[in-house]
Amino acid sequence: MKLLGIGSRIQHSEFGFGVVTNVDHKNYWVTFQENGLETIPLDSEFEVIEAVVDELDTVSFYEVESTLRNLLKQYSDISEVVHMADKWKGGTLILAPKDTNLSSKEIPIDGFFHKIVMVRDRIRVMEQKINASKTLVDQDKIDLQQYITRIYGSLTTFNVLFKLKSDHFVGSKSN
Repeated sequence: MKLLGIGSRIQHSEFGFGVVTNVDHKNYWVTFQENGLETIPLDSEFEVIEAVVDELDTVSFYEVESTLRNLLKQYSDISEVVHMADKWKGGTLILAPKDTNLSSKEIPIDGFFHKIVMVRDRIRVMEQKINASKTLVDQDKIDLQQYITRIYGSLTTFNVLFKLKSDHFVGSKSN
């Protein structure tokens, strides 16, 4: 099997037209016109529209984007792109009351996930502002940090929605 290089164009039966933006040892990272970024196994079935030969010194769009995102995160309040686990995309969250006479509420998981990510980003900004504060004494910073850690711990239930473990909420670890 010959690997496709970054910039190769493909047609996938499920995701449609896409361009290979990264390759690792197991997957192609493909940005699809209709479905956005997806990872597909190297041995997936798809039609090659235009193959690009991979060169040794190629730097992928994903690597450039990740580096830029890390720099922005380090020096500003700009939030990062967080991906939802593939199995939840397009799904629905159903809130059903105990009383069967009352109607259920259906919420698109994508919107719910976006709200969870916004909460996480705002907590992170608050944490940065607390740590950078010149008016708070160290003990107050420590106390507030403990509350933030507990908030993260309370939100770990939502980790199932995240595609990457590195995006998970992490509370305090118990021994």
